Amino acid sequence: MKKLENKVAIVTGAGRGIGREIALLLAREGAKVVVNDLGGGADGKGNNAKVADEVVQEIRETGGTAAANYDSVAEFENASNIVQTALNEFGRLDIVVNNAGILRDRMVFKMSEEEWDSVIAVHLKGSFNMTRVAAPIFKEQKGGRFINFTSTSGLIGNVGQANYAAAKLGIAGLTKITALDMARYNVTANAVAPFAWSRLIGTIPTETDTEKERVEKLKQMSPAHIAPLVAFLSSDESADVSGQIFGVRGKEIMVFSQPRPVRSVYNSEGWSIDSISAIKGSLQSAFTPLEVSKDVFPYEPLV
Repeated sequence: MKKLENKVAIVTGAGRGIGREIALLLAREGAKVVVNDLGGGADGKGNNAKVADEVVQEIRETGGTAAANYDSVAEFENASNIVQTALNEFGRLDIVVNNAGILRDRMVFKMSEEEWDSVIAVHLKGSFNMTRVAAPIFKEQKGGRFINFTSTSGLIGNVGQANYAAAKLGIAGLTKITALDMARYNVTANAVAPFAWSRLIGTIPTETDTEKERVEKLKQMSPAHIAPLVAFLSSDESADVSGQIFGVRGKEIMVFSQPRPVRSVYNSEGWSIDSISAIKGSLQSAFTPLEVSKDVFPYEPLV
């Protein structure tokens, strides 16, 4: 029996890249899939219904079951429409994969309010919107799966992505609290940080030889590598896995640490600028270096 037989899944941003591969694999594992994608560009602009329709057709041609939805997750009322599509077409909902995303990269001292708001709206608010609408259904049926997408841009850091990093680290927090709030109802929530070539990563500048070499390495990491972990987290096999942050880098799967105290100091008389300055060195040994993702993952991906 297929691992997701009789399950119904929503995959947002499922028209291309990682979302498409997830939708295809969930369908192959027996899930009925709502393919959500408004068909916009990497910056979120534009609308092309064919993007979702083509994935639906591909699923159907291989014997699967799917329906398209073209709403943007950035608006709360649209989340209701997306969930209602699943209920209208397939009668239930078991899995929500919050994958939709856009990029508006800019150095923080140049970033506009619109560039900030649009990225936060799609990634962070969009993930909340879908979670908020689906959670009562999962609560009532005492079961469900949320798989959210975070990024090393937020978990570690990347230059010029204040909006994206803030959204993605916010999604890590949303995932944790969703896992806590929904645990008593047999609902899990986990986050995945993907390393894979996609149209979003395709916006990386390639002006120098170093940049070109980096992009060529990224192109080796297929979006298809991400889908099996998402399928596992969607299945009954993962009932005891919740509140975790995973990474997929080629054929490597990792679990990320989450913030915990690593060093502390105590002063019975309280603290002043001078007394903190005096013990600064004992804390500095535990400071996290100011790094970007490629500093933490300098080795070649296992593809």
